[in-house]
Amino acid sequence: MIELIATAESIEQAEKLLDAGVDTLYIGEEMFGLRLPTSFSKKELQQITEMAHQVGKKVNVAVNGIMHPEKMEKIPDYLLFLNEIGVDYITVGDPGVVFVLQRDNISIPYIYDGETLVTSSRQINFWAKRGAVGAVLAREVPYEEMVAIKDNLLVPAEVLVYGATCIHQSKRPLLQNYYRYTKNNESVSKERGLFLSEHKKEETHYSIYEDSHGTHIFADNDVNLMEELDKLKQANYIKWKLDGIYAPGDNFVEVAKLFVNAKTQIENGTWTDEQAKQATEKIQLLHPENRGLDIGFFNLDPDEIK
Repeated sequence: MIELIATAESIEQAEKLLDAGVDTLYIGEEMFGLRLPTSFSKKELQQITEMAHQVGKKVNVAVNGIMHPEKMEKIPDYLLFLNEIGVDYITVGDPGVVFVLQRDNISIPYIYDGETLVTSSRQINFWAKRGAVGAVLAREVPYEEMVAIKDNLLVPAEVLVYGATCIHQSKRPLLQNYYRYTKNNESVSKERGLFLSEHKKEETHYSIYEDSHGTHIFADNDVNLMEELDKLKQANYIKWKLDGIYAPGDNFVEVAKLFVNAKTQIENGTWTDEQAKQATEKIQLLHPENRGLDIGFFNLDPDEIK
C-alpha cells in the first residue's frame, strides 16, 4: 500500500491532514529536526501523536539534525520521551543518534535520512543492516537511477512528491555574517521570506534562512510529481512525502487531498493521464504565487548530474 506522509504546521492543520486521508504526519522540534514548518513543544507532539493514533494513523518525528555536542547531550532524554508517547517512527541523520538508540535499548523504529548522501542501494542497505526500517532518498536521484536500484533495496525509500528541496546546508551563520559585515541588524528567520537570485537572473528564487542548525538554501523551484506518481508506483516507490515548509495553510491541505485521491485511484487501477494533468493544474493554483513548480531531477539523465 502507498503511504502518504505530510508535514504539519499546527495542531489544527494536522487534524485537517488526517481528515483528508494522509497516512503519516511528519513533525518535530526545531532543536533536533531539520527544516520543519514549525517547531512543536513536547506537549504538542504528544497531543498530535494521540490524535493520529485515535484515527489509526501514524506519526514520524524528525530527529535528523547533525547533533553537535550541546544537542547530543539532550538526545537520550528526548528519545526516551518520544518512546514514552509512542511515536511510530523517527527520522535520523546523525549516527550518534543511532548509537544512543541501540545503547539505551530504545525501541523506536528509525528511518535513515542522510540528505544528499542517500543516492544508492549500497548506502541505504548499509543502514538497513544496522536497524533502519526505511530511508529518505536524496532528492537529486533521477527516475532512471531509482529504477536501477529498486530491486536491490532492503527497506523502502521515501520520495518527495511535493514541496521544497534543500540544496545546501551549512552550520555557518552565513546570513548573520553578511549582516554583520554590512552593519545591518536584520532577522534571518524563515518567516522573513529571504531569497537569493543569480546574477543577471532576477527571476531566480533560492529561499534562504537560518536556525540553530545553520543556514539552509532551497532550490529555485519546488517539486510536483503528480504526473509521475504512476511511474513511482510501478517501480515500487510507495512512500510519498508532501513537504509544506513553504506551502502553508489550508492550501497545503487541499494539495494533500489531491494526492490522497491520486493514491486511491492508482491503487484501484483507475488513474489516468488526464486526471493527473487536471490535478497538476489545481496544484498550480494552490501553490504560493512567488514559488515555481517543476519535476526537479526526475527526468534528468544520470550522466548529467555532477
